[in-house]
Amino acid sequence: MPKMKSHSGAAKRFKKTGSGNFKCGQSHRRHILTKKTTKRKRQLRKATMIHESDVRMVQRLLPYN
Repeated sequence: MPKMKSHSGAAKRFKKTGSGNFKCGQSHRRHILTKKTTKRKRQLRKATMIHESDVRMVQRLLPYN
């Protein structure tokens, strides 16, 4: 059997951690930033873990990560 391909869009968005979870960048940081507080924008810089209900989907998209 040939190897499965990773979903290239998902590969750019998600990284697997050492414990097997997936981290991703947070949303709401692209535009309309003037009305958002400095504190809110600063806190959105940090990566976050994806929700447990989405883990199986990301695992299917990234079979070898």
